Amino acid sequence: QVQLVESGGGLVQAGGSLRLSCVASGGTFSAMGWFRQPPGKERQFFAAISWNGRNTYYADSVKGRFTISRDNAKNTVYLQMNSLKPEDTAVYYCNGGELMSIATAPRGSWGQGTQVTVSS
Repeated sequence: QVQLVESGGGLVQAGGSLRLSCVASGGTFSAMGWFRQPPGKERQFFAAISWNGRNTYYADSVKGRFTISRDNAKNTVYLQMNSLKPEDTAVYYCNGGELMSIATAPRGSWGQGTQVTVSS
């Protein structure tokens, strides 16, 4: 099964930026996505990108602030996060699958995630 390792999280002030990375090993997915789990809440899907990068999806909560991208040669998907808000505080995960179903049926093994904390 495809293994996923996220990195790049940290503590940042509101308005700051972070860039997350996720490396996949043991296989590839046609679509990749980012999920996050805020404290005390369930994991939420919020961004996805197709294999060739031409199609992207963002939840309204991050649209215009976050950018998903991928480098297939490196089996890596990125998340550039700008204008961070305290409500973005969460553990961030990546996963993969089919673009039309990745939100509800991701196919990879969940990694450990990377913690993002945004202070006000």
